[in-house]
Order: sequence, then C-alpha cells, then structure tokens
Amino acid sequence: MDINRKTAFYILRDVEKNKAYSNIAANNHMNRQSPPSPRFVRELAFGVLRHKLYLDYVIGNFVKTPISKLRAEELTILRMGIFQINSMGSVPEYAAVNESVSLAHLFARGRDGFVNGVLRQYLRDREYVTLPPREDGLEKYLSIKYSYDPWIVKLWIEEFGVAKAERLLAAGDETPSLTIRVNTLKTDRSNLKKRLLERGFNVYDGRMFKNALLIEGADAISGRFYDSGLYSVQDEGALAAVIALDPKPGERVIDVCAAPGGKTTAVAEAMKNNGEVIALDIYKRRIRLIDQQSKRLGTTIVKTAVWDSTHTKNELIDSADRVICDVPCTGLGTVRHKPEIKYKEWDADIESLPVKQRDILTASSRYVKPGGTLVYCTCTISKRENEAVTNDFLKKNKEFKKVKQQQLTPDEERTDGFYICKMQRMEK
Repeated sequence: MDINRKTAFYILRDVEKNKAYSNIAANNHMNRQSPPSPRFVRELAFGVLRHKLYLDYVIGNFVKTPISKLRAEELTILRMGIFQINSMGSVPEYAAVNESVSLAHLFARGRDGFVNGVLRQYLRDREYVTLPPREDGLEKYLSIKYSYDPWIVKLWIEEFGVAKAERLLAAGDETPSLTIRVNTLKTDRSNLKKRLLERGFNVYDGRMFKNALLIEGADAISGRFYDSGLYSVQDEGALAAVIALDPKPGERVIDVCAAPGGKTTAVAEAMKNNGEVIALDIYKRRIRLIDQQSKRLGTTIVKTAVWDSTHTKNELIDSADRVICDVPCTGLGTVRHKPEIKYKEWDADIESLPVKQRDILTASSRYVKPGGTLVYCTCTISKRENEAVTNDFLKKNKEFKKVKQQQLTPDEERTDGFYICKMQRMEK
C-alpha cells in the first residue's frame, strides 16, 4: 500500500464524510502518516477537491448506479484514480489503476473489482467523454467544467457578467503560491529570505507588499523559523486589509471577529508592538488561537476577550483610533486554499449573512473615535456581502464617509479574493 495515496485518501474521506476543513484535515493526516512525498499528497488530495464535480460527471458516464448512491469510500477512490490518469503526468496509468484497486481492497472491501472495471473502461473510452453543450445551459456547463455549485456560477454571472465570472471560476481552480508575512519585530524580508533560501526553499518577493514572501518547498507551518515567530502564513489579500487600516504605534486598535489572529498580530507588528490591540471573538476556543499566535510572534500588546460582535461592548465606545471588521462570509475568495467551499449549498445561513454582517459593522462602528478609521473586509467575492453592506451602513450612518474600497480577485491581483472598504468617522 502506497502511504502517499493512503494519506490523500484519509484527507479526502475526512472532508467528504466529516465535513472537515481541507487545510486542517491535510495537516492532521500528514502529521499522523508522515508520507515520504508530502507534495504528491497535497497535489492529489487538493486536485481531487478542486475538480470534484467534473470528476463525478466523468464517473457518471461509466457507472449505472447514480453517483449519490455510491459509498463515500469507493467514490473517493474513483475520483483519485481518474484525477491521477487525467492530471498527474508523473503517474503511469497502470499505477493509477493498481493503487486505486489496492485502496479499494483496504477501504471498500468487495468493491475492488468494481473500481478496477470502471477505471479500465475509462482508459479505453475516455476520448468519448465530453462536457454538456455550453449552449444547452451555461450555468450547468460552467458548474461542471470548473467544479462549482451552480449557485456560485449564477451569482458571479449576475454580478460580474459571463466573461469575468468565467475568469474567477478558472482562477479559483489554480494552485496558489504560499505567502508568508515577515515578522518585522524579529527580522526583515531580505534576512529571512536569505535564511529560507539556505534551507532549500524557493523564495520570491511578494507581489504587493514589502513584508510578504512567496515560498515553495517543504511544509512552511513548521520548523525552527516558524516556531520562533519569524513569520506567519498570510495571503497578501488579507494583508491588504491591515495595510488599508494603517495602524500606528501608540494607538488603540480593535479587531472584531479576530480569530485565528492573522490580522490581529499583523496589526501589532505594524504598530511596532507599541500601543494596544483588543481582539474580540465569540468563541473561547478560537480566542486561544490568537493567544498562541501572539505568544509565538512576541506581540505582547494584544489583549483578547470573548464577545459576540453583533452587539456593542459598551466600555469600548468611542475609545479606538482604528477598528477592523473582518466579518463572517461565504469565503468565496479563498477557494484556492479551501476548495471544499466550492460545494457548499445555498442555505438559510448564507441567505442571512448580509444581515449579520451589517449588525457587526454597525455595532463595531461605535468603538471608533471621532476622526478615527473603520475598515470593513471580507474574504469573499459577492456584492451582496460587500458593497451592498457598506453602502447600506454609510446611508444610515452619516458621520462616516468612505475613504476607499477595493475588491481584490485571484484572476487580476493573483491574491485571495478580498473586499476592503476603508471609512473615516468625521470629527464632531
């Protein structure tokens, strides 16, 4: 049994059956299994996740049983086999089939012959598999081609037009570079870059910001440099929100919905660890993540508290120089890192998100001093969660004015999709 494929199977099964987050599942199973080729594991597991709907469409051409009736284990193994044949040129076709049959023998007993038959028939007849005609239904065609739930395709077409929507769909299927934020309290970009190069990483300067690096190589969320707090993993889209906030040493900054602490600690670093950063989050267990990151990075000015940010914490009213609201959202800008988001079905929680986002923004705006700065941001690409929310807030809160807003997208800026609206509270 190949441990690399076995590890990829564990990750995919965890996401499929337990609704685990792919990044967390990957880290957990990689640590447990210690596969000899982590890069292969990630390419296989995340490749299958990114193209799941298309793979199911292909499988549907070779099985009589509806996809929904197949057990998660055998379906996962079939997806892995077809993805290796289609998209992993380093894998011989016979190896893709044989290793899939071995997985089935272990995890789908009695179905190894079925898996073998489907994959061998696919090898014989794959040239006859075509996408449904584009002209017969654009949303269905794009949903299958790029593997997104149809409501996302529909949303982006309605909000951005067909051409832009298709660029977003394609960009979301790409494998992103890993971006790290240099902890300027402990080092600088050139020094850290040199040290990472010496340890065998491929390292490049960030595209947008001077404290960002793009790296390739072994697992970056481990090792002496990470553990000693020289850097954090953070996409430049998220970092752009902190740059827009522009925190200064000696100020008080409040970060609502702050966990797991990426922006909180980035703010503290930008303030040169001088002043006060108050980080609020509704869950105590997630507050602990902020505390852990603050300790690792040496950002001693961070103070955490459990709080539901749809309500105003009265003792903080009119006390902050700057407030950042990174609100809960659909996360459509992060599908490159978390492809399982592509398959989340529209439900009541998504429907009600803009109401919750407006409540958080309104409650948190009361913390801003006259003359202070308020930043609203999301990691999604959706006007109903972005411009519609801030426009409604500004219409109802005349003491605030819009300074600037921007929507970063993976097809243009090559970052995660991030919306940022910077506002200022006018002096009385």
